[in-house]
Amino acid sequence: MPPRASEAVPEADRFEDLPHPRETFDLVGHAEAERALFDAYAADRLPHALLIGGERGIGKATLAWRLARFILANPDPAAVRTARNLHVDPSHPAARQVAALSQPSFFLLRREWNEKTKRHFSEIRVDDVRQATQMFQRASQGYRICIVDCADELNRSAANALLKLVEEPPPRSLFLIITHRPALVLPTLRSRCQTLLLRPLSSDEVFAVLERLGEADAAARRAAAERAQGSVAAALRLLADGGLELDRLVVRLLENLPDVDWRAVHVLADRVGGRDDEAAFERLMVSIIAWIDARLRGEAGRGAGRLAPLAEVWEKAAEAARETEALNLDKRPLILSIFADLAGATSA
Repeated sequence: MPPRASEAVPEADRFEDLPHPRETFDLVGHAEAERALFDAYAADRLPHALLIGGERGIGKATLAWRLARFILANPDPAAVRTARNLHVDPSHPAARQVAALSQPSFFLLRREWNEKTKRHFSEIRVDDVRQATQMFQRASQGYRICIVDCADELNRSAANALLKLVEEPPPRSLFLIITHRPALVLPTLRSRCQTLLLRPLSSDEVFAVLERLGEADAAARRAAAERAQGSVAAALRLLADGGLELDRLVVRLLENLPDVDWRAVHVLADRVGGRDDEAAFERLMVSIIAWIDARLRGEAGRGAGRLAPLAEVWEKAAEAARETEALNLDKRPLILSIFADLAGATSA
């Protein structure tokens, strides 16, 4: 299958200008999950559909591409039992084909590029799933593999079309379905998959990835790794364009709760809340969610009832942020609302 038109434009599943997961051959963390996948494949017991869940930026896609590459490079499970992990040499023909999206038995299902608006579609559409279906309908002697990145972006029709494909897969089919929020995946689709939940990385593991990427100096890398809640994507946002400075400002405002310096919050909202300030807004949300998470962990022994209001603000804020970004809305009202909700939750 030749690369689709979207390959000439920004890719929806690529984080800024960093290497795409298909171009990443080292996996940091998740050794237990990798070993379980390797053992299942070597024993020819790999499920036909895997739902790989966990927070953003912890390596879910890297693991999915690593497994897909390994299977395409080693089509006979019985011949891989002496291997140590799912690594494939980048010079292997299968690895090159996967990196170029030219492997005929592989399909990547993601948000595509809209030539009219010069932006990515906000959802994975049913027409995109139909293209994947064509690949599965072609004859193949080995595995046919589809990576979905990610299930959270499937619209209802696309999710139902994917469900039909997963329910009646051709022999030796494999669906690797990535999700940041497994509980919100279409229940009937989720029930057809084996779920693999990945834990956030440790701060040392995040630091190791940042070192490999050559991002910032050691002190900044360490500070970002400590504040990133196990997510490389969150750490990279903190390192970009004054992200750590913004993080310190936000933490100062949050530490004063339930008292709110509304003048400072309005200034902050004006600074990062415009429609064209997506990166700055993402850095703000990283800081707020990291603070809430630390607060919840710190008060974990004080009773669920005491923590419930803060946990509800966390969930509400994350959902509202996703909706605001998807619709490209002005984010300033959301920022003011988050601080008002946090003030209420911390005074309860």
